[in-house]
Amino acid sequence: MKVRNTKDLPFSNIRKILIRSTNWIGDAVLPLPAISSVRLTFPQSTIAILAKSWVAEIFNSNPDIDEVITYDDSNYTGISGKWRLIRFLKRKAFDLAICLPNAFGAALLVYMAGIPLRLGYNTHGRGILLTHAVNRSKRILRRHQIDYYLEMLSTLGFTLAEKTLNLKVLAEEKEEARQILERLGVREGDLIIGINPGATYGPTKRWFPDRYAALADRLIDDFGAKVLIFGSQNDNNIALELIKNSKRGVINLAGQTTLTQAKAMISICRLFITNDSGLMHVASALKVPVVAIFGSTNPETTSPFGEGSVIIKKDIPCSPCLKRECEDDYLCMRLIEVDEVYERVRSIVMSFHL
Repeated sequence: MKVRNTKDLPFSNIRKILIRSTNWIGDAVLPLPAISSVRLTFPQSTIAILAKSWVAEIFNSNPDIDEVITYDDSNYTGISGKWRLIRFLKRKAFDLAICLPNAFGAALLVYMAGIPLRLGYNTHGRGILLTHAVNRSKRILRRHQIDYYLEMLSTLGFTLAEKTLNLKVLAEEKEEARQILERLGVREGDLIIGINPGATYGPTKRWFPDRYAALADRLIDDFGAKVLIFGSQNDNNIALELIKNSKRGVINLAGQTTLTQAKAMISICRLFITNDSGLMHVASALKVPVVAIFGSTNPETTSPFGEGSVIIKKDIPCSPCLKRECEDDYLCMRLIEVDEVYERVRSIVMSFHL
């Protein structure tokens, strides 16, 4: 992998660093080892992260980050808002900006903010805006997204941290989560299983709500599980469809929690059953066993990271297609039956008692 600009980074003179976060929950979790690598390389520097409001809580309590700057249309609306953000970043006087997103706009923002050192992948015609633009290899596009971010930093001479997803839940956050769940009839000692039936990218990533409902009913009948439905407000219709198809009592948390609350509740789950989604990566980072159902996307690049995860996917010629909509009646998802998922889940649940 080559760097377009061969000027070395002046590692000894960097005091203030801005990291531009990616914009979706899963995409914000996967660069965490890269962020740890920035901290390892610059242990005495101040590190701030610029993040959209819906992912900013991923970085709360992260020991590698000194400041979280929230950036979205609610506080920086329109062109005038963007100029206010640029002026704000200028006053911060950052020495180095690291652009994790591949978008042109991410590089333009830090360029306009006058940050002298700007690094990122040389994509979307933005190389001219970066002082250190790294050309992507075809090989890195086939590797896991965690490696994608690490390789960019490695190419520029950063010291790499371990591939550990540094996602924290504070004791008080977990206690609040337990209190909320207790009010919903979930007690400490219950077998708590999370289900995440949504996925922001589109329906090709979503296993069917009626099948999730059938799975939830079996887990309640066979194990007395308390089943929690997770998701954003945008997932509520999917959650309601699951509830309509369920014959047992599942608990709908979709759109009812903050990201911090959802993170804490997921940390309490004994198992998390999910589509390829942001919350899948949250559960994996919290070391909760994950059963992940894949359809249109490629687990080689976006699978839950770490030990103990189970991936369910059908190898058919059209998958992974990476499309939002399907022209073949969602064959990759239709081939995944409730019995198959149940048996994989059952083996994990039974292992809790060994």
